[in-house]
Amino acid sequence: MGETLTHRGPLQIRLPAPDDRLDQDAEHGFVLVDGEWQEFRFHDYDRIFSVPGLYEQLFHDILDCRSPDVIAKLLKEELQQDGYAADELRVLDLGAGNGLVGEQLRNIGVGTLVGLDIIASARLAALRDRPSVYDAYHVADVISPPPEIARDLATHRFNTLSCVAALGYADIPPAAFRAAFNLVSDNGWIAFNIKDRFLSDEDTSGFATFIRRLRAEGVLELLASERYQHRRNVNGEPLHYVAIVGTKHADIPEEFVA
Repeated sequence: MGETLTHRGPLQIRLPAPDDRLDQDAEHGFVLVDGEWQEFRFHDYDRIFSVPGLYEQLFHDILDCRSPDVIAKLLKEELQQDGYAADELRVLDLGAGNGLVGEQLRNIGVGTLVGLDIIASARLAALRDRPSVYDAYHVADVISPPPEIARDLATHRFNTLSCVAALGYADIPPAAFRAAFNLVSDNGWIAFNIKDRFLSDEDTSGFATFIRRLRAEGVLELLASERYQHRRNVNGEPLHYVAIVGTKHADIPEEFVA
């Protein structure tokens, strides 16, 4: 299989031999499940969430993912600087996954927290592993949620959006980010991160132009940003992301993502 190292813990995980041509979106590993080695692509979240503890052991224990801590810390610092109480936040956690980000938001004192993910196994994993983190957790496409979910999202009157480690690849495109952003009230908090490449001139995701336009048009006011090591890749090299906390001043027009 070309792997060079087996990581032992609750699960046995093998990572492939170093490959300079392997992009983050194509990373994969092998996990011993029920006595059989199975290959998992790192972006195959549906399968990863279905194995208890795999996400945490792979991304946090082995690859040292720091993003949930970094986003929560940056948001907390801006709240404190503004004199805003965390328990007044009503947060929509977009791409909530198995609740690691939600857990950190609870740790800083967030009052109301609603998870939203398009993957059903993400919700099952969050309820399995962190049953008390979310006040509600919905599985839906944020662009066109079922009417009953749309009504529930509206009743929460969100004043904060969080979105961590889900932008820039195919997981959450600009149109989905816009739909979630527009569920937040004006002057609300926006906290997210994105791979540094997707904010550069080399961007192919559409986010660099999109975010520049949000700032230029006064839709999003940048309060704080931090470039940091999101995690290591399978070669042990750092993957750098940018964490952003800002204030929403208006809804995003549809033409911004056309």
